[in-house]
Amino acid sequence: MNDRVLLITGASSGIGAATARLAAQAGYRVALAARSQDKLQHLLDELGGPERALAIRCDVREHGEQQAMVQRVLERFGQLDAVYANAGVPGSEGGFCDADPDVWKDMLLTNVYGVGLTLRCSLAALKASRGHLLLTGSAAGRFVIPGSMYSASKWAVTAMGLSVREELRGSGVRVTLIEPGMVDTPLFDEPPAYAMQPEDIGRAVVYALSQPAHVDVNEILIRPTPPIGIDG
Repeated sequence: MNDRVLLITGASSGIGAATARLAAQAGYRVALAARSQDKLQHLLDELGGPERALAIRCDVREHGEQQAMVQRVLERFGQLDAVYANAGVPGSEGGFCDADPDVWKDMLLTNVYGVGLTLRCSLAALKASRGHLLLTGSAAGRFVIPGSMYSASKWAVTAMGLSVREELRGSGVRVTLIEPGMVDTPLFDEPPAYAMQPEDIGRAVVYALSQPAHVDVNEILIRPTPPIGIDG
C-alpha cells in the first residue's frame, strides 16, 4: 500500500483520525478533511507533515467545498486511490414526537447529503485509479431504533453503499460499507464501558483496503462484545 492516497472525511477526531493514523502506518499518504482546521493541523504534523499528509478544511454539506477538496488532493498527490466517506453527526433525543427539527436538518445534510456529495465529487478520480470507496454506515443502519432519525440516516448510507456498488459494477472500483456498533467517540457523551475504540474501526478499514484487487469486501459489521452476563 506504499504511497497510495486515501482521502478521509470527518478526519479530525474519532474514527476518522484513528483510521488516518493506521493507514499512514500501513504506507498510505492521507488527505484529511473536516471542519476543524486546528485539529487537522495537529494530526497532519503527527502523520509526517505535508510530504505524507494534507489537511483540508471542508464542510461536507457544501458541494463546492467537496469539489475543491478532491481537486486539492489530485493537485498535491497526483492520484486518489481510496476515499472514506466518514463524516457524520449524531441525532437528538425526543424521537419523532419531540425532537428538534433543526437538529434533524443538520444531521441529514451531513450524514446523507454530505455522503452523497462525497461520492459525486470523488467517483471520477476513483474510476481513473480503479480505487476503493468506503462509507461509514452503522449497526443502526441494519436494524430499527425506536424514534431514531439518526438510524434512518444510516439506513440511507447503507442504501447508498449498495446502490453505488451496482452503479460501479465492472469499473474496477471496490465499495465497502463499514458498520460500527457503539464506539467511544466524541459523538457520545457517556458511552458504556464496553464500547469499542475508534482504532477498532480503523483496523477494519485498513483490512478492507489491504485486500488484493480481486477481493471486494462488501460489508463489515462490527459490534462490541457484550459484557459477561448480558445476552445479545
